[in-house]
Amino acid sequence: MTATTPDDAISTHGTSNRESSAGATMRAATIKRYGSPDVIEITEVDRPMCGAGEVLIAVRAASVNPYDWHSMTGTPFPLRFQGGLRRPKNPRLGIDVAGVIEAVGENVTKFAVGDEVFGGASGAFAEFVTVNDKTLVRKPENTTFEEAAAVPVGALTAVQGLRDKGMIEAGQRVLVNGAAGGVGTYAIQLAKHFGADVTGVCSTRNIEMVSALGADHVVDYTADDFTDHGIAYDLILDNVGNRKVKHLKRCMTPTGNYVMVGAPKDGVLGPIGHMMTTLLRFKFGKRRGVSFVAKHTLDDMELFRDLLSSGEMRSVIDTSYPLDQAADALRQLSTGHARGKIIITP
Repeated sequence: MTATTPDDAISTHGTSNRESSAGATMRAATIKRYGSPDVIEITEVDRPMCGAGEVLIAVRAASVNPYDWHSMTGTPFPLRFQGGLRRPKNPRLGIDVAGVIEAVGENVTKFAVGDEVFGGASGAFAEFVTVNDKTLVRKPENTTFEEAAAVPVGALTAVQGLRDKGMIEAGQRVLVNGAAGGVGTYAIQLAKHFGADVTGVCSTRNIEMVSALGADHVVDYTADDFTDHGIAYDLILDNVGNRKVKHLKRCMTPTGNYVMVGAPKDGVLGPIGHMMTTLLRFKFGKRRGVSFVAKHTLDDMELFRDLLSSGEMRSVIDTSYPLDQAADALRQLSTGHARGKIIITP
């Protein structure tokens, strides 16, 4: 699934139960119950203080992820055993952030007030957020706050899916299904970084964009079926999960890897049920099928910083919404047709 695990990714101390800073308040997107984007409220909450090893960030941009949708809706239901059965334990949304450090806590030596940073932060749909300094890296000067905020979850999922789970190697044929989305746009660029021959699958309107990101070949799924081309791929990174396993296997090498990132959200189990069924059917034969939850690692964030700085990787921004329209940002995410990432700015 396309998310980072909250415990591994980010400090949750920036939520509204933190002490306020001398009574100061801020605006934040909050939820009191599970439901549609209509449950989102923009409220005044206490501004958090940074504890030891934490920094306070003045948020300049945050990006929207499927994780935020699942947190808001409480779906699939099994996630409620961690996030709260009847109502969300954490009333704040957002896990990707870029901004300026406003204050530093004790034992923080890596950053100083005024540094521009990006990374993971629980409760990023707000004017301020606190976060452990180990989840952050400096923002490159050639990258906007919106472009930096788009990176963490999408690029982490892409790189760990390709490198760690897909075992990508230079010269391999790699196919990215859902190449125009939040994960796919980074996957195209990262697969090229690793030296692969890359095919992107997208709709007609996104062909030019996917090509510009570096794809060697582009398949328009509205007019063509990539499983019918007679091409055998060493690795398929699937952000959509809309193909039958028997069709996928016919376009994979005998020892190919299939990495499932996304799946249809129907049913009580949502994408989990579809993923389990699909991966079970890969148990037979030498072809390998895996799914995973991306983890926030500083090494990967430093890789993204370097690639952004050199221009080898860039972010694709579909729409930027002000904080007051956070509900509209989540509604657009639910359509499944965003080009790249959706951004929220305070």
